[in-house]
Amino acid sequence: MIKQSLYLLFLVILLSCGTHKDISKNKNAQPFVWENATVYFLLTDRFCNGDVSNDYKHPVAPADFRGYMGGDIKGITAKIKEGYFDKLGVDAIWMSPLVENITSGVDEGTGLSYGFHGYWTKDWTKTDARLGTDADIREMVKAAHKRGIRILMDAVINHTGPVTPTDTKWPDEWVRTSPNCTYKGYETTISCTLVSNLPDVKTESLAEVGLPGHLIQKWKSEGRYEKEVAELNAFFTRTGYPRRPYYYIVKWLTDLIRDFGIDGFRVDTVKHTEEDVWATLYQEAEIAFADWKKNQPAEVLDDQNFFMVGEVYNYYIGAGREFDFGDRKVDYFGHGFHSLINFRFQI
Repeated sequence: MIKQSLYLLFLVILLSCGTHKDISKNKNAQPFVWENATVYFLLTDRFCNGDVSNDYKHPVAPADFRGYMGGDIKGITAKIKEGYFDKLGVDAIWMSPLVENITSGVDEGTGLSYGFHGYWTKDWTKTDARLGTDADIREMVKAAHKRGIRILMDAVINHTGPVTPTDTKWPDEWVRTSPNCTYKGYETTISCTLVSNLPDVKTESLAEVGLPGHLIQKWKSEGRYEKEVAELNAFFTRTGYPRRPYYYIVKWLTDLIRDFGIDGFRVDTVKHTEEDVWATLYQEAEIAFADWKKNQPAEVLDDQNFFMVGEVYNYYIGAGREFDFGDRKVDYFGHGFHSLINFRFQI
């Protein structure tokens, strides 16, 4: 396991579509190693509009820059095939979450905001139609791998999306809606909500829970209820995990690896969730990555393990390996992470 922080290169481009010319990756490049990777971060909706047919028509107009602008998965694929990332020397593309986000906007006091950024999850089991389809993701990953480029995808377990008139709150046994975090120690950073109306998943809960009624209804209306339930039953039978909230989400997130062949997770809001959650996520991610490699041998790049980098806000490598909550220190490198973003590096 790499026990150091990566100095990630974060580059964000707004809707940068252009002419497309296929440029293959340099076959004489040095062997890939994550600790020397150049990582390009993009917000999918803000990058490139490759398919205008999925452009979202807001039911109510958003505040400036807080709605969907049209960027999508096909836009990323087009730029990969054009050679845009090759020219920059990019080894890995880190993108915002592609799972389905809430439908309606949220009034944040200064205007209506929609989930264009991908961090307001509505359904972890479905690709957001405003960004594309499952087939689009597979094509994107395949195009990237053809050029030796890895795909990092954001993973969120800490919270669901906000509650709106059309987006139901998850049941009380799944989430809490208070208190807000005060950051005075371990518990007041984890067992709390980041902001008002952002339900916090009860990752500490020992109680087994059933599927939320609104999710059952949604899956039935989409004709996939039996399939999703059968997969969940198989997962819990194989692992022996109890049906606690975060184990469901681990299953759903690692399906992204098994189905699409993504190479790593950039994990969101790491310090707001118990560290054992991340150890479980990585364990299941490695299994899913091995399954994908077995099923898609022609697309395997090398024998690299699945990669996880964490966003532990305020983590500073100069302060030592552990993160200090004030009343407790946590070594995230011992719980599935190869790297943590070094926030002091921005200064």
